[in-house]
Amino acid sequence: MDALTAQPKVVIVGAGIVGCALSDELTARGWTDVTVLEQGPLFATGGSSSHAPGLVFQTNSSKTMTEFASYTVRKYAELTLDGQWCFRQVGGLEVATTAQRLAELSRKHGLAASWGVAGTLLDPEQCAALHPLLDPDRILGGFHVPTDGLARAVRAGEAQARRAIERGARFLPHHTVTGIESAGGRVTAVATDRGSFPADVVVSCAGFWGPRIGRMAGLTVPLVPLAHQYARTTPVPALAGHNSEALEASKPILRHQDRDLYYREHGDRIGIGSYAHGPMPVDLDDLPGGPGMPSMLPFTAADFEQAWADSQQLLPALARTEVEEGFNGIFSFTTDGFPLMGQSPQLRGFWVAEAVWVTHSAGVARAMAEWLVEGTPRTDVHECDLNRFEAVQLAPSYVHRRGCQNFVEVYDIIHPLQPMAEPRPLRVSPFHARQRELGAYFLEAAGWERPHWYEANAALAEVASIPGRGAWASRYWSPIAGAEALATRERVAMYDMTPLKRLEVTGPGSLAFLQYLTTNQLDKPVGSVTYTLLLDETGGVRSDLTAARLGEERFQLGANGNLDLDWLTRHLPDDGSVQVRDTTAGTCCIGLWGPRARDLLQPLTDADVSHRGFGYFKAKPAYVGNVPVTAMRLSYVGELGWELYTTADCGPKLWDTLWTAGQPLGVLAAGRSAFNSLRLEKGYRSWGTDLTAEHNPFEAGLGFAVRMDKGDFLGRQALLGVDEQTVSRRLVCLLLDDPQAVVMGREPVYVDGVPAGYVTSAAYGYSIGASLAYAWLPRAAAGPGTRVSVEYFGERLPATVTEEPLFDPKMARIRR
Repeated sequence: MDALTAQPKVVIVGAGIVGCALSDELTARGWTDVTVLEQGPLFATGGSSSHAPGLVFQTNSSKTMTEFASYTVRKYAELTLDGQWCFRQVGGLEVATTAQRLAELSRKHGLAASWGVAGTLLDPEQCAALHPLLDPDRILGGFHVPTDGLARAVRAGEAQARRAIERGARFLPHHTVTGIESAGGRVTAVATDRGSFPADVVVSCAGFWGPRIGRMAGLTVPLVPLAHQYARTTPVPALAGHNSEALEASKPILRHQDRDLYYREHGDRIGIGSYAHGPMPVDLDDLPGGPGMPSMLPFTAADFEQAWADSQQLLPALARTEVEEGFNGIFSFTTDGFPLMGQSPQLRGFWVAEAVWVTHSAGVARAMAEWLVEGTPRTDVHECDLNRFEAVQLAPSYVHRRGCQNFVEVYDIIHPLQPMAEPRPLRVSPFHARQRELGAYFLEAAGWERPHWYEANAALAEVASIPGRGAWASRYWSPIAGAEALATRERVAMYDMTPLKRLEVTGPGSLAFLQYLTTNQLDKPVGSVTYTLLLDETGGVRSDLTAARLGEERFQLGANGNLDLDWLTRHLPDDGSVQVRDTTAGTCCIGLWGPRARDLLQPLTDADVSHRGFGYFKAKPAYVGNVPVTAMRLSYVGELGWELYTTADCGPKLWDTLWTAGQPLGVLAAGRSAFNSLRLEKGYRSWGTDLTAEHNPFEAGLGFAVRMDKGDFLGRQALLGVDEQTVSRRLVCLLLDDPQAVVMGREPVYVDGVPAGYVTSAAYGYSIGASLAYAWLPRAAAGPGTRVSVEYFGERLPATVTEEPLFDPKMARIRR
């Protein structure tokens, strides 16, 4: 963030669980001039925190979200309010009634081990022993995490608020925010119906009211308020005498995800939460004003009928009870299921921490406080960063549709590659029509339709040689992808690289700007291309880039996404000497790769594309037939070839020119599935998957992209004294013993029977005939030859740490 005074004035909007937790975390770090404005009373404010059932299940497919939840558990377990508990560690139990769910719980057990959460898979009788209301004949098994439990959100909020108040914070109820004031692009104050409050920093923690506060600051806050049913039964005879009024609960919180249900005790009653009904989006303008609980809407009993029937089947003791009361409570849902955290791109000093559930509240607050006070959160938050979205992903109709769909899928079994079904297509490359003609199987990322393989290649002879794989890894996969990978190694293939984010950096200060923000030496002649890294102040890798110097004052960057554009824009000098522009939408790119790439390209251009005339990591303008291109000799698949960039209007002509000329050479179109296998065989990292800002370059095997002798750059100070020999962990390559055991990523890796790391990326290596994976391991276990095992759906798969890259380690194929 921008430099502020040592004691900035902070205004937090909202005194729900997130606002209270943030006030505690900020004041604990010395920022004590904190004012929390709340439109309702304290501390049952009327927002989502006031009615939240408080179930905290820690395990998530996201490492970040699991860490947020685990910190929430640790922090709230130590809190009390006037002698009353804020967190009851009763454990969490998820049960399966289908074979698919049982397998998913096995996968979840692996995720928990990867992220450091202890859990156990149980048989039906063990589940019933933990939660005697369960009918063991109705379930196939379960997953138990003893450190999960119940949070009392209002209590936990007030307990944290009291600590913040003791340090100097103030909480002001019944203050409705009416505007965000600013000057010179920076926030200056928060206006309310009871006066204005000067501010250097404003953090909106307004929950489902967040979009309204965001609009006051000119910011789109892409979340959807949705109602979700919660009911309580009459007393359950089987629970009589089990729980005192003070303790409330003694049995594990319970999930029945096959029916979109969850349960908790309320003394001798059972609370039932249901996602089984259709989405119930809420228009904020329709909510009642004045005192009360605007987040609790009337219970719609008809929507609960099936949930009640399913609950009585799972918990037969409920047959002797009735639904005593219920409500439809409002929560926030985003388009991708992650919170919204970070600073507005338009208004400096205006931050948000929205769409945060009680489960993750303390973890999010801690990360936000680190971000504000220290400049960088210690937990990677790229999945949660407010600025992750492309413009098409902020359309109101898109936000509404995908927010509602996330409600529907909240308990569904979601494959790592599974895309949202709609709205699609949103963004297509100029090659889309040609790809459809070839039978492309499209998946989606950042709104882009991306071919993963082409049915037109089903007749390739190589298809018959591709080994099968397990049911989970076979989803969103075809053996055709393996044939495309082999054909790339043997002939030549065309890959659509259009979705790669392209940024243009221009101006007299462009070189100095990029020299400071990146790690490698960019002061090279025009026509040079350099692989380089963006670091934060701690030396963590925020992104990796390819930087092509196309002019004395012009660079083209191959970036990873919108967060890179946001980072560069925030660091622009005030003197106007540098401009950054996103050129992705108006341009396109074909990756032409394979040993016959030069044979295809040279007859189409007057440019010399020999190795001597067009060296590796070089760029030059050229014509391919009638199409003007910027050609860069790069390869992310480990083969001879070029990335060919042109404007979107010329895209179809570029495709047709290459396609027609390549037919005698056996050219084919290849998709992302083949691409991922080929890049892993070469050991090429994928930022956001293999590494994040939590990792430094030397841990990730990217020390070659750091030039400590080039002068100062952002993050350099943090890397002093760090090298491959001093790091405590490393990203390593694993070869699995069973060549058909293809894993997917995020599985735990065991060393001497103990979880020691986790898989990042994995694939079958078609060129090497083996299953491979990349994984983070402690340095002591990172040496080649170390025997490890990977847990995959409950099975321990033997593997060995190996030297990398596995394919063409001398780079002979690329440099010919």
